[in-house]
Amino acid sequence: MSTRPGPAPVRFDVDAVLDRASILVCTGSGGVGKTTTAAALALRAAERGRRTVVLTIDPARRLAQSMGLSELDNTPRRVEGIDPANGGSLDAMMLDMKRTFDEIVVTHAEPGKAEAILGNPFYQALSSSFAGTQEYMAMEKLGQLQATGDHDLVVVDTPPTRSALDFLDAPERLTTFLDGRMIRILLTPAKAGGKAYLRVLSGSITLFTNVITKIIGAQVLQDVSQFIAALETMFGGFRERAQGTYDLLKAPGTAFVVVAAPERDALREAAYFVERLAQESMPLAGLVVNRVHRSGGAGLTAERSVAAAQSLEEAGGHDLAAAVLRLHADRVALAARERRLQERFSGAHPRVPVVEVAAQPGDVHDLDGLRAVGEDLAGGQAAAVPA
Repeated sequence: MSTRPGPAPVRFDVDAVLDRASILVCTGSGGVGKTTTAAALALRAAERGRRTVVLTIDPARRLAQSMGLSELDNTPRRVEGIDPANGGSLDAMMLDMKRTFDEIVVTHAEPGKAEAILGNPFYQALSSSFAGTQEYMAMEKLGQLQATGDHDLVVVDTPPTRSALDFLDAPERLTTFLDGRMIRILLTPAKAGGKAYLRVLSGSITLFTNVITKIIGAQVLQDVSQFIAALETMFGGFRERAQGTYDLLKAPGTAFVVVAAPERDALREAAYFVERLAQESMPLAGLVVNRVHRSGGAGLTAERSVAAAQSLEEAGGHDLAAAVLRLHADRVALAARERRLQERFSGAHPRVPVVEVAAQPGDVHDLDGLRAVGEDLAGGQAAAVPA
């Protein structure tokens, strides 16, 4: 069986994507440097002349720290220290799920109903922790940012898990929830009210409601019912905006970037993301393989290094040189293992453009570090105004 490597993967032209995209979504598993990659891409786009905002829905604070900000919140904050020569700018923000939900209620609820919704105990719980709410609010915030026209490019840093793509399901999940039989039943007591409620409900629904009341309590059931009744007039707007943002993610101006480390599990997760995006017909720009180990002195193989180290150790008096040779051997072996894993990924997904980013000697914690990552993403080129 042949051991020759397959054809080289297509080169991921990062600068071309940064220059033409209006939305760039970075996704990938945890621990692969996705947040740093998103920040580096946003910084590079800004210094190439684009008005850029980076939005993270990862609750970790790494993005703020790397950009010299003490904190991030639901409002874009200007990042200082950007090279202004090309006319670009950079803002950064972190999704505040509850605040975004509150803004939607205030903006879109019928007059007089916003206060009732915001004060409802069930709403307060739903807007803070209900499953799926974060993904839907991410869709809302992305749509809001795009609609303002304040930025040329929105870079989205998604959560570091497989649920990073859950926001793709938001429109369907929301419609299923709003059209569900449970919601219709819970709406009935608020609509009917008092004795009319008992007359309207059939015996089976009454029994069902009595069971639910025993499980969650009468007050909670009343809170849920009143919340849904107050929110009902907003349901159509929810659907329309969610579907509009979903359609926006399929538009020509959107690009998805999958970030992975050169490790078996991370590349397996990357394959999942690539395949899921293909199923949804979402525009994949390419794969960033982060923290790649590169070895200088490629002509000196791991085997020759080990053999030379052994000879020096046997001769005596050359411990430092032998240690350096063994370190080189380990690095060459690691680089070779990473290369094989990448070749396996590219063999399974030959049309996915790939770019490598070298492992950094330490954590990236400032703009200079982000610039260095950006240059590596672009193949070692300094940021410049596109021709």
